[in-house]
Amino acid sequence: MKGLHHQRGVTGITVILIVALIAFFSLLAIRLFPVYLEHFKVSSHLENLAAEEGVGNLSDKEILKTLAKRFDIDDVERVRPEDIFIERPDRNTMIIAIEYEVRTPAFGNVDMVISFIDEVEINP
Repeated sequence: MKGLHHQRGVTGITVILIVALIAFFSLLAIRLFPVYLEHFKVSSHLENLAAEEGVGNLSDKEILKTLAKRFDIDDVERVRPEDIFIERPDRNTMIIAIEYEVRTPAFGNVDMVISFIDEVEINP
């Protein structure tokens, strides 16, 4: 009697499972990509503001107005003025922080919540 022949390959259930996993992670990536793209815009605007000359001499209102204009141009919709914090711990230091949270639907009634905190220190 010859030895048993072993079948090789993937079963139908395994194929369905693999396709379901690929679909699930693709859905997550599609839902999260715009959120992280917008966060990249926010952080780059904050870094660019910190790199500019004379920012330390601006008032809080002027800084908020400058950031609002840049966010408007770049279509940043999830950051509100209440999410921007400006602190001056001493005469030579200013800290600008943006803390915000994004809630995006995943599927059905399940949402994903992503929190972002960006901070720069400016020394005039």
